[in-house]
Amino acid sequence: MEMTASAARGLSLRDLIVTMARRIIVALETYFAPLLDLTVRIWLARVFFLSGLTKIQSWDSTLSLFENEYSVPFLPPELAAYMGTFTELFFPVLLVLGLGTRFAAGVLFVFNIIAVVSYPDLGEVGLKDHQYWGLLLLFPLLHGPGKIAIDHFIRRRFFR
Repeated sequence: MEMTASAARGLSLRDLIVTMARRIIVALETYFAPLLDLTVRIWLARVFFLSGLTKIQSWDSTLSLFENEYSVPFLPPELAAYMGTFTELFFPVLLVLGLGTRFAAGVLFVFNIIAVVSYPDLGEVGLKDHQYWGLLLLFPLLHGPGKIAIDHFIRRRFFR
């Protein structure tokens, strides 16, 4: 809705403020929200991906940690090490691309919970980090990937 100078003269100050507020909100929804969605996905992916890279840098140390420090329920330590490393390297890539975003965020959310449960010596700071990551993972899990994502492109291209 474009406002001409003559139309603006006929509006009250309240109407002008409401009109400007609506334009600002539309601009934020159009430009800022997709960038925020992408930023959250990239930041979360970075956290998990770097952890996965650390695990593959020294596989012997990783196996030792899973055998002696972590107590992943229901899984043998070696299988847990492989599955954990795969999860931290594969699903963050999906998250960044915005491909299967809700599924990837859900997997990482559950993985994050298992990490907290499996490592009793996590400490207060580590626990706060995992809580923070868990809360941020709820954003793409519940809200979706946003407009800068392969999921969004696929939905627009094939399902409308």
